[in-house]
Amino acid sequence: MQVEVFADVWCPFTHVGLRRFVDLRAQMGVPLVLVVRSWPLELVNGAPMDPAFIGEEVEDIRASVAPELFSGFDETRFPTTTLGALALTGRAYEQSSAVGEIVALELRDRLFERGEDIGDPDVLAEVAATHGLPAGAGDDHELPVRDWHEGQARGVIGSPHFFTPGGDWFCPSLDVSRASDGHLRITDDPEGFEAFVRSCREA
Repeated sequence: MQVEVFADVWCPFTHVGLRRFVDLRAQMGVPLVLVVRSWPLELVNGAPMDPAFIGEEVEDIRASVAPELFSGFDETRFPTTTLGALALTGRAYEQSSAVGEIVALELRDRLFERGEDIGDPDVLAEVAATHGLPAGAGDDHELPVRDWHEGQARGVIGSPHFFTPGGDWFCPSLDVSRASDGHLRITDDPEGFEAFVRSCREA
């Protein structure tokens, strides 16, 4: 069985969602293949993400639902684009689903846990070489554009948007809203996550 998710690398909610999915898969003992597709927010929104804005989201997430994550996040090394990282992930999936998943998770780990600029060509080249991918594997930016257009056709509303054997789910484990002071109000969504789990089990 396969679970797809349309997401961007610099989306902190996706980092939480993918970590929780991997943990869930291990607990379920079900051989779910995770396919991480591109949802390039810089194209969706018409501008790169603001590192200060993402930094505020990271603080809100850590304070409410995931204090164990984002330990190495560094706003000063935030990428100006993720198109190369998204393209590299796509090329990794062309090699195998296992390599694709490893690269997708590693890029997010490098950004949010190690404080690395995953838009830096040297960082992308290092990831590519580590996993046996050719130099320049992240150069084809048309690949994330194609994913973006497919996601639009399939009704993707944001990052992360999961497609399971039993349905589709936007950010299924969290309930996110914005308070009057501008900060995010983030809580776990056990009912939504339970429904997501059930949908993962359906063939």
